[in-house]
Amino acid sequence: MAYNGFAIDEYLDAAAVTRRLDELIQKPVYSIRRKQLRAYVQDYFEAKCPQSKAMIAQAKGVIPGGVQHNLAFNYPFPIVITKAEGAKLYDLDGNWYYDLLQAGGPTILGSNVPAVREPVIELLNTCGPSTGLFHEYEYKLAKKISDLVPSVEMFRMLGSGTEACMCAVRIARLKTGHKNILKMGGAYHGWSDQLAYGIRVPGTKGLLSKGVPGFVFQHTQEFFPGDLEDLERKLKANRLNGGTAAVFLEPVGPESGTRPVSREFVRGAAKLARDYGALVVFDEVVTGFRIGLSGAQGFFGVDPDLTIFGKIIAGGYPGAGGIGGHADCMAHLGAGLDSSGKKVPKAMCGGTMAATPISCVAGYYALCEIERTNACEVAGRMGDRLTQGLQKLIQQYKLPFVAFNQGSICHLDSVGTMHFAINWKKPWTIPQILKETGIRQKEMEHMGAAYMAEGIVTLAGSRLYTSAAYTEEMIDDVLSRFERVFANCGPLEV
Repeated sequence: MAYNGFAIDEYLDAAAVTRRLDELIQKPVYSIRRKQLRAYVQDYFEAKCPQSKAMIAQAKGVIPGGVQHNLAFNYPFPIVITKAEGAKLYDLDGNWYYDLLQAGGPTILGSNVPAVREPVIELLNTCGPSTGLFHEYEYKLAKKISDLVPSVEMFRMLGSGTEACMCAVRIARLKTGHKNILKMGGAYHGWSDQLAYGIRVPGTKGLLSKGVPGFVFQHTQEFFPGDLEDLERKLKANRLNGGTAAVFLEPVGPESGTRPVSREFVRGAAKLARDYGALVVFDEVVTGFRIGLSGAQGFFGVDPDLTIFGKIIAGGYPGAGGIGGHADCMAHLGAGLDSSGKKVPKAMCGGTMAATPISCVAGYYALCEIERTNACEVAGRMGDRLTQGLQKLIQQYKLPFVAFNQGSICHLDSVGTMHFAINWKKPWTIPQILKETGIRQKEMEHMGAAYMAEGIVTLAGSRLYTSAAYTEEMIDDVLSRFERVFANCGPLEV
């Protein structure tokens, strides 16, 4: 197979995967059988994880929900992790797990690799994690990213992907003079007020953005993923209402490819954006340096105006966010002057803890190690092996589940929660859709608990990240654990 340095040998057939997902949400829900779920809770979580249970009970007294990050929620209670190494995680009770969560995606090299850890320790011994002033690795990281990603002529480090997305909106409005932001329905571009719109399920608008007043979304809109006609309709309408400043894209599809889009759509969306005077913004928080060293944009052959980075940008350390792009766009983050000395409006952008020495050192050495070891391709091969094995197991046990992958971003969709869509032309269907997705969300949690009891940590029981720390033997062992779960799945018991 010819991966050519990317994590993907042959890009998936997005239309075929979508048809299978369409069929999945029309079928009865299949999940872990209740008898087996109770056995997992009693024999694993209660019997083998008592220290985790006790600590979470204490934590609930001072932390809302007992955890500080949504990724940590787990049925019947969160597991407390004390050690991460390579492809494995270890908990407070001494149990170990295969890590397919990958901290939400950033550790493509595997956890706690010496090539990144040792320079960080040296930095801590000499400089400390933060000074508030310039550090040489700010330049080294920016130069490395610029060398790897052709569209990135300039780069600015920030504290998170959410901050980078906020910054991109401001740059786009200043650069184009237009007001509106268009994003794919279901896509996640952080949790800032303006972009917390149409998240998870296309068509939801602000329904899932509790605490955000509706007027904030006055200039934020969504278009249906994969639908160029819908995108163009909204671009055309915006001409009469302030224009479109930017089209935001998760390049492999919303929520990191859970609803995949085709290569033709990505290229077509970029062309339409430019035709209507909007900037093309690629959110590569997940795909950047995971699909390839030049990102998903390198794989698709697209030159976005702005690129959002996160996850891997700090090598798994804090401060994982940044924005890069064409020099004429990035000039709006400078001293108010472009490269020719012409005055341009400066976008409001801050962050005391952005570009700390620790994040820049970790990011720089992580990218160097990814490049040296060809980690994107290695992780992608492991993703292919995992996905192909899951597809065989699904067929063997006659389950309606759908497994597919974009390189090392793997999906195991057992219930299709995020494949529903809201149709505001049929408002009477909305309560039923929200009820149905709620039921399916609960079964995702149950499946995630079953996987964890078998020693597999996943992202919400449906997304699986592979890393370069995996071997074929490890993937085969992971598949044997999935098989034990699949053998105990059946129609949802009411």
